Amino acid sequence: MPDLDITQYDVTGSLGRHRVLDPRSLAYHRPYTGETIRTVEWAPRVPVLNQQGLLTQGIRTSELFPGADDVDALGSCTANAAAACLSVLLTADACAAAGLDTTDAAAAERWAIGLYADATNADEWLEYTWPSDDCGSSGLGVAKALRRRGLIDQYGHAKTAEELCVLLQTGPVLMGMPWHDAFFSPVSSLALLDEIPDWQQSPVVGGHEVLITALESVAEVEGDVSYEHTVLRCRNSWSPSWGDGGSFRMSLAVYQQLRDQIDLIQPRLDRTSS
Repeated sequence: MPDLDITQYDVTGSLGRHRVLDPRSLAYHRPYTGETIRTVEWAPRVPVLNQQGLLTQGIRTSELFPGADDVDALGSCTANAAAACLSVLLTADACAAAGLDTTDAAAAERWAIGLYADATNADEWLEYTWPSDDCGSSGLGVAKALRRRGLIDQYGHAKTAEELCVLLQTGPVLMGMPWHDAFFSPVSSLALLDEIPDWQQSPVVGGHEVLITALESVAEVEGDVSYEHTVLRCRNSWSPSWGDGGSFRMSLAVYQQLRDQIDLIQPRLDRTSS
């Protein structure tokens, strides 16, 4: 077992990410060398998923994993974010060949639950795995699971806000973050997390994985990226009724404040997906 840097969080039906950093893979990051940073958007082919209300969606985990109990929610956010990411990397036909339905949210959620099981096994440091326990997983674990399935070729990391912006020029990025209780209730559907009053004083209630799908705006001050005015859009996995059609926004200033508890992973597919 490598010398991992691990932060575990409480796992609930809406939150299930743990922070796991492997110094061996963190060495494979692309340093920022002054590249031009532009606004960019990546559109997942799958609908917005929902790791909650599984029974209402017609999803019975006992049917997916014989012997498992039916549950109405899972801490499967890493797999939900990864499913959305994969649907950007692959063509619709390639998604279908991998079993990922890009037309039906419940079918895609079932696929993500299977990936969640794989991710908990890839997180070898975990004492338990799903489906025996809803133990949560990590961005690193789900990236390993995608690679073991042969769905991606590799994955890279970013350590700074600027490196994140560079990665986003080439594709979406998985972001694991601490989830403050105040983040559950954005000021409005279009508001940034920044606008939630005193969110910094709100307790951290778990860890969460989301997919950064867009660099909505980019601002510079004297040639440097302005963190306060550079905005990320992130897809969540709590149904399209949450936030702005299932997404939320935050500035790089919030990223900077949470940076020590965030990890950024970009699954990559270098070969053709068709």
